[in-house]
This record gives sequence, C-alpha cells and structure tokens, in this order.
Amino acid sequence: MFKAKNRGVGVVGAIATSLVVLTGCASADPAEEVVVGSFAFPESEILGNIYALALENAGFEVETQFNLGPRQTTVPALEDGSIDLMPEYNGNLLFFYDTENEARSTSEVDAALETNVPEGFQVLNSSPAQDKDAYVVTQATADEFDLVTIGDLSRLEPFSLGANPQFAELPYGLPGLASVYGVTDVTFVPIEDFGGPDTVKALVDDAVQVADIYTTSPALTAENLVVLEDPENLIASQNVIPLLNSDIYSDELAAVLNEISAALSTEDLIELRTRVEGDEKAQASTAAQDWLEAEGLLD
Repeated sequence: MFKAKNRGVGVVGAIATSLVVLTGCASADPAEEVVVGSFAFPESEILGNIYALALENAGFEVETQFNLGPRQTTVPALEDGSIDLMPEYNGNLLFFYDTENEARSTSEVDAALETNVPEGFQVLNSSPAQDKDAYVVTQATADEFDLVTIGDLSRLEPFSLGANPQFAELPYGLPGLASVYGVTDVTFVPIEDFGGPDTVKALVDDAVQVADIYTTSPALTAENLVVLEDPENLIASQNVIPLLNSDIYSDELAAVLNEISAALSTEDLIELRTRVEGDEKAQASTAAQDWLEAEGLLD
C-alpha cells in the first residue's frame, strides 16, 4: 500500500508568470516516486486515493499528502515539489490563473487551460465527471412546473432561491440568472453552508423553491432532487482533471490517469461521496479501491 508522506509543504513567494505549458517531456521511469496531494475535502481525498492506488498498481512508488487546503497551499506545493500531482477542477483552476476568462464549456475551458497553466505545470485529459454549482429543485416542483432547464424557472416566478451569500453577486448567480436566462423575480435567501444540509433542508421544506447545490452532493439522490440543465453554459465547467508538476510527466503516468478520467462520471462521484460521507462512513481509500476494481482498472 502507498505511504502517507509527512514532510512539510513548502511555500513560495509567487507563481511563475509564464503562460506556456510544457510539452514533449521525456518519459519517466515508472518506478520513480510520485507524491499525490489533495484539497481538504472528502471528494478530493477520494480522487487522490484513486490516483495513488492506480499508479501504485502500475508500478510507481507512491506517497500521499492529502487534506492540504486551498490552492494557495496546493499550487506552491506543486511548484516546489512537495507534491507532484493532484486532482483539480478545470474551471476553478483556469479562473485561479485568469479571473477574467470567459470560457464556459468543457472544451473551451480545457483549451484555455493549455495557454494559462504556467511553465512547470501540466494538465492531462479532463473527465466527464463534474462537481459544479447547479440550480436545483425538488422533483415535485420540477413536475408541477415542467422544469428541465434553468430558463424554465420563468414559469416558477416569483420564487425564493437559497444559496451562499456570494451567490447574489457572482456572475453565474443572480446577475447571470437575469442576464442570460431572463429570470428576475427572485427573492434571495442567503444560507451559509454552500449547498450543505441547511440549504438542502430549506429546499426540501419549501422555505426556498430553488437552491444552489453542487452536482456531486449525495443529497441529490437521497432527497430525489433535480439538477436543471444549463444550455447557455451560465456556470462554467468543473470537470475533474489531473494537475501535475511537469518534472514527473511520463507517458506511462499519463496513460494511467487518462484512463481514470475517461471512466469517471459525475454519478460515480455522487456514489463515492455517499459511501464516505453517508451512513456507511467508508474510508476514502476503501471507496477508491472498490471503484477501481469495479471499473477493471486494477490488476
């Protein structure tokens, strides 16, 4: 089994300003050590375990540094070599480097990343799996008002919308709901838990009729909630994507991670999070190994 590495995370003063992604890196020996990191939330730790277990299975020596914190910690750690690789989200990663970028669809965001990830970093193939903000309603509300897309919310007006306080000002929040979909008769109800249990309860109890809940929330299945489609790409894609220090790139490593990305779905992330965060309280490593085995990705 791979080992948890306890060395400290280095901090650097600034991120490299070059906007060139390294390509054509030499293949590395699969036996070299790869340190896999993660953000400090369960889904990222699950994904980190998936990467680590699959790479170990492929012959890499793997260590882990999970639960590191936000990008202000993980990006410097990748830069100074404290970690080599971690699961990322293409939209948030792009906007970390370019806050004004207008890319929204998966293909647009992936293309923009190719010119915005700094020298010394590299991204591999993005996965169909996404963890992104979503406009969510109950099944009963969707059925009563025939709601399929965000634009269909015009049939529900006036209504209350529950979300984190920043949602009132974010481009994909109330301003975008008005400018992109023409839905304006909305009472905003700020809820501090970012799509968590309080937001879900408000929606299920009809204290609000629409809520901002992330697309991999176990509550979507548990409470039979409906994610409204976003045909105008108001909300930028947030596909899972491997981010690595270019020094550890090899064709062998890329093949392992790209195979994982191709197999992973948003529904898989919901099921994995449900196992870890729900009643089962499975270890992230256990859920990761079971998924890899079910997908035929372990020997």
